[in-house]
Amino acid sequence: MILPPDDCRLIIFDWDGTLMDSISTICGCLAHAFAYAGLADRGELQYQEIIGLGLEDALAALAPDADKPTRERILRGYRECFFGTPVREMPLFPGVEDTLVQLADAGYEIAVATGKARRGLDRVLGEHPRLAACISASRCADESRSKPDPLMLRELLKHYNLPSAAAIMVGDTVHDMEMAVAAGVLPVGVLCGVHSAERLGVSGAAACFADPTALAGWLIPARAAAL
Repeated sequence: MILPPDDCRLIIFDWDGTLMDSISTICGCLAHAFAYAGLADRGELQYQEIIGLGLEDALAALAPDADKPTRERILRGYRECFFGTPVREMPLFPGVEDTLVQLADAGYEIAVATGKARRGLDRVLGEHPRLAACISASRCADESRSKPDPLMLRELLKHYNLPSAAAIMVGDTVHDMEMAVAAGVLPVGVLCGVHSAERLGVSGAAACFADPTALAGWLIPARAAAL
């Protein structure tokens, strides 16, 4: 198993499929959105492939030939479905909240880089105040650039005044891994979301864990040894 970076101080998490069990909800909302716009269902596998991207980039992949009014209908249908779905139907993965509290208590800065829009992230964070208290910064696709562009990570590194070598990026998709590689941040995969260990590895993952709860046992002893 690869060791954590010697001076790791910042852990940046993806959200959907990494911290929150929301993949089926997102796929269902995309299916609703395409039906709302009068378009054929793209199917769950295609929907899963774009999870992690910003909505505009996701639609460019799913409906490349759609004109602007059609894309606007898809977006309207998606938002109608997503914001109409109770947050309780998108639970955090078991143990995630306790793990982030442990990591924050151990002295790590915790951040989020997500394909969600700010409105969507703020909504789910509002339902999990204990988790939200651990997160000291976040970047969303509608206020930066969509993954795999590294801008979100570069903005977070600038926010904390840290070099890329002091951070890791934790995510469940190839988009997360490619973004981390492009930013010079160590990519760490989790297998509770969309993509397999093989795909994450091909995209640059230096390590893969079953889920984020394994990070405490990997990171905290290394930090204690360095102090």
